[in-house]
Amino acid sequence: VQLQASGGGLVQTGGSLRLSCTVPGNIFSFNYIGWYRQAPGKQRELVIIITSGGRTTYADSVKGRFTISRDNARNTVFLEMNSLKPEDTAVYYCRAERTSTWGTNYAYWGQGTLVTVSS
Repeated sequence: VQLQASGGGLVQTGGSLRLSCTVPGNIFSFNYIGWYRQAPGKQRELVIIITSGGRTTYADSVKGRFTISRDNARNTVFLEMNSLKPEDTAVYYCRAERTSTWGTNYAYWGQGTLVTVSS
């Protein structure tokens, strides 16, 4: 299972960026899809996810600034990042999880995309 992530780049403090993540097949076959990030020297952390039922979970640090949405027809999830701060600088990874017929959960990662916020 390959996730196709895109977006990212360099932006100034206060700017906006949008990331996208396209999953193969039916988007609703995944328990959740979302984004993690890893800053230099830090552990990978959850940013935001959306479940197949539409529930969202946000890291406290991004509440009110980041929004996740999805285009079901395009099997794509979008991460809208507004009011970006230098501390948002990180490699952002798309992640998706689904459960097999046998009840085993599998997690898949997209390639990372670098977001750099300059001060």
